[in-house]
Amino acid sequence: MKSKRVTVPSRIWYEQGERHLDFPESWEIVLCNMRGHQSPGLSSADIKSAITNPLDAPPLRELAQGKNEVAIIFDDISRPTRVAEIVPHVLDELHAAGISDKVIRFICATGCHGAHTYQDFQKKLGARIMDNFPVYNHNVYENCTYVGETTQGTKLCVNSEVMGCDLKVAIGSVVPHPQTGFGGGGKIVLPGIASIDSIEAFHRLELKAREEGKWGTVGPGNYVDNPMVKDFTDAAKLVALDFKIDTLVNGKGEPCAIFAGTPEAVYYRAVGLAVTHYATKSVPDADIVVVNTYAKGNEAIVGLLIGIPMLMAKGGHLVLIMDYPTGQVVHYLLGSFGTRARGRLFSPVNFKLPWLKKVIILCPQFERATADWLAIPDAIWVKTWDEVLEILRRDFPDKAKVAVVPDGTIQYLSSQQP
Repeated sequence: MKSKRVTVPSRIWYEQGERHLDFPESWEIVLCNMRGHQSPGLSSADIKSAITNPLDAPPLRELAQGKNEVAIIFDDISRPTRVAEIVPHVLDELHAAGISDKVIRFICATGCHGAHTYQDFQKKLGARIMDNFPVYNHNVYENCTYVGETTQGTKLCVNSEVMGCDLKVAIGSVVPHPQTGFGGGGKIVLPGIASIDSIEAFHRLELKAREEGKWGTVGPGNYVDNPMVKDFTDAAKLVALDFKIDTLVNGKGEPCAIFAGTPEAVYYRAVGLAVTHYATKSVPDADIVVVNTYAKGNEAIVGLLIGIPMLMAKGGHLVLIMDYPTGQVVHYLLGSFGTRARGRLFSPVNFKLPWLKKVIILCPQFERATADWLAIPDAIWVKTWDEVLEILRRDFPDKAKVAVVPDGTIQYLSSQQP
């Protein structure tokens, strides 16, 4: 039987391969790429140029003069940042200032996510860093130092190892985020290296904004007047984060733009581009929306935020592809740890929406506990695309219009997309 094939990216940090999605030939398939999907990846020279010509800051080699202890903070494996491609240029700058490798350590900004293993660190940093530098997990429950209160009222405690250093450099990426509009900037401090109490206060800012009817200040793409953005911007200042590097990524997860300098300047310059770069055009008359998840593959639940609105006008089937070899992220604040043990702000996705006729979740690594959080009533969990297609064929025997989102974890619906 003839079919139409769409290819989407699969398993970042692992095979970094492709998943082929076959559909009946009679169906109409619309591939919903974000605007910056095909942006070319950066060369090593591009990365070096950004780091050596920073925004609103002296060169890193000047900032490093006379410093005694250095912390390099990097985002965790739930983010697509290819830190290994950036770190060599950072080390070159530090070496140029006379900084010895013996006083440099790496801290993973896990926030409330689970601790990383050697393999996780090696994927992010590369073997050379693992062989030559100490690399530490952040501990959200212990060893955090109080540094002050933000203008939003968050009492901020952060990683004591970081606070013991007199030069602080951080590496991350700017991608859409379900609460802060976009990640990046000072978010690597709060929640990245903050205590559980500080992170709870940070997350409650979103709940407060929604309770007060300020829905437009939070959510994907909403960063202007976002109280959480104000909070993490303050946090970066309170810890005296000296130098921030943020990238944007293309449809393959490759860095395609990079900014370096002060956290606030870097964030707003990067977000200025990100608003259009990640924007995606909706397909409001789709019968089926298929949302693949890639760049933040272990936070696949985020993909619902682009799939659900696409079906509001007409109604139809939603397919969420969550395929990450080690399963979904552990989240100490928002996750489930048993029938009686939940994170402080655990809030399951357990609502039924009238326009979602069927929700199908393709998850080869299905864990029963995952369904505590992703708990949409009557959702159908399967492990292969053939099982998905069997259900769709049965419900749409003749024709269907299908919207395919290649990466629902970094794409968002916006009027910025032409």
